[in-house]
Amino acid sequence: MFFASLENIVSHFRQLLTDKKYILIYAYNGTGKTRLSMAFKDAGKDEEERDTLYFNAFTEDLFRWDNDLDNDNERKLLINRDSRFVEGIQSLEMESRIRPLLRRYADFDFFINYEDWSISFERKIRIGDGTVTFNNIKVSRGEEIVFIWCFFLAIAELAIDEEETYRWVKYIYIDDPISSLDDNNAISVAGHLAQMLKKQNNRKKIIISSHHTLFFNVLCNELRNAERFFLSKNDALSGYNLHDTTDTPFYHHVATLKDLTEVARSGQLYTYHFNVLRNILEKTAHFHGFKNFSQCIKQDNDDPDGVIYTRMINVLSHGNYSLFEPKEMLDENKEYFRKILYDFLNRYQFNPEFIAR
Repeated sequence: MFFASLENIVSHFRQLLTDKKYILIYAYNGTGKTRLSMAFKDAGKDEEERDTLYFNAFTEDLFRWDNDLDNDNERKLLINRDSRFVEGIQSLEMESRIRPLLRRYADFDFFINYEDWSISFERKIRIGDGTVTFNNIKVSRGEEIVFIWCFFLAIAELAIDEEETYRWVKYIYIDDPISSLDDNNAISVAGHLAQMLKKQNNRKKIIISSHHTLFFNVLCNELRNAERFFLSKNDALSGYNLHDTTDTPFYHHVATLKDLTEVARSGQLYTYHFNVLRNILEKTAHFHGFKNFSQCIKQDNDDPDGVIYTRMINVLSHGNYSLFEPKEMLDENKEYFRKILYDFLNRYQFNPEFIAR
């Protein structure tokens, strides 16, 4: 489907959501996902009312750091108290709602001061037989985004539970919640989000957009009745193409392979990319009726049974990889990765317009 503007897509989505509950959108960075989420929000807003609770890059702008440049010891994150996003939260015990969510992904704690609308952070470090607490720390950028995501999840839960302050919410629109996730944590975040959205009492309509292929894949599997779309620019006609992939569940793996070939070509390969490659191989093996993904690995004179490459994928696709510090592959492993990937692409032909090496 061709749309001349994002506003036209918004009208299509709002009409679709009269009968549907979930819409999932996959799009590459730079396509206009964030602008689409803002256009959707604006379409349901007038001077007094609104209907969309959203998470996107602008949500992060509701928080800013006070780094205490004079004394350098009381760093805190300031909340924009004028935003309706946080309206009335001081009476809703937000700490007790955010904390169990945050513990899934982080090892620091926080405290909200409603007098100056600030958030301070602390971290406990075990040293020897004791524990030392570091107060008023400045968390990393990645940890900050995780905290804001958990803050949003707590508010989304209030909206789903029909809490009075957020009863105005009709739609929840989520755009690229944590774009820097490695694949182990992408599965965790997507799975947790899906379970929350699938609550029996959830009457909200949901739109989620992402450029993260594995995150999108997990949501497709979890939210099986969702409408699924691939959004792309149509430069020739100065508009947008919206490709319905609901009936083609393997389509998003083409996007995954595109990502893998790009990082293989650039050399920016990290250990977790073996997880992604293994996922592709397993889906392909299942599609072709094979019992094991190893049967999709090319067998050659150096490895006639595919044992070495299979063992390598098994070892390198299992590990405790950091959420914030992904580990780059050794050069030797990069070469193995490229060989397995390129042999796979030679054996199973994909449209070269999508996947170029």
